[in-house]
Amino acid sequence: MTTIGIHRPGFIKAPSCYGARNHQRNFSPCMITMTMNSGSSQEIIKKPELSIQNHKNSQLTSQTHLQFDRLQQVEADQAKKYEFGQFIAREAVLDEEYWTAAWLRAETHWEDRRNDRFADSFRRKFTEQEFNALKRQSGNKIGQKSSCIVTVKKEHGGERHTVLKSVVGTLDVSIRPFLHGETFPGEICKAPIFYTGETKKDPKNRYGYIANLCVAKSARRQGIARNMLHFAIESAISDGVEQVYVHVHRNNIAAQELYEKIGFKVVDLASPQLSKDKMYLLCYIA
Repeated sequence: MTTIGIHRPGFIKAPSCYGARNHQRNFSPCMITMTMNSGSSQEIIKKPELSIQNHKNSQLTSQTHLQFDRLQQVEADQAKKYEFGQFIAREAVLDEEYWTAAWLRAETHWEDRRNDRFADSFRRKFTEQEFNALKRQSGNKIGQKSSCIVTVKKEHGGERHTVLKSVVGTLDVSIRPFLHGETFPGEICKAPIFYTGETKKDPKNRYGYIANLCVAKSARRQGIARNMLHFAIESAISDGVEQVYVHVHRNNIAAQELYEKIGFKVVDLASPQLSKDKMYLLCYIA
């Protein structure tokens, strides 16, 4: 049996990241420790806003059309959403939501390197790249679909939040066809001799994949990660897939427990490259 493993991942230590980072079809899992210290809410809220404001004022973002003081849209306009507690999970629709999701990922990837003199520069560059990637990936292609899920705060009465203050969690969920001869995401095993593109139209030949799950430091321990996962899984199933996958680092016991409680199970027969990279491939079967 000939096995071609997944692309070797580059690990990034990210305490609040619960899964793998994903750009297009490359699987690039991040190092996950999932520490849950809540910290001071006043510091947590002001510090990201200050860094975002500096990011805007210094014109280090090329996205000149973004309105950083834009108010969050009325949630009643969203047809597909999931409400829990004081939050709502749904697909991102505004460019400002995509940008804030990208910034949140940058903040979480470098939150343990605040004393690094180059951390701000890395975060800004990462945000730009992630924003552009999210915009490219969003929408539907033939046999594929990719969505950025965000969790936003509920608005009460006449209270309105800006997008920057409203988004507290994010993840990516994509619907993909198995590639020619692919058995699991990223693994090709005994590719058939004859192949026709018609197999991509078969719902059983597609799968869901979750990546980039992270939660703002000020909003952790409120069930946001768990509920975003439920919403992402239900969204993928409603699009016709029967299997949803995610990559998790073997040392991230807390993240593994989270996925297992929801119903994910380790795929024992996945590529041996995963063992080399200390990763697990988990699968949820509808």
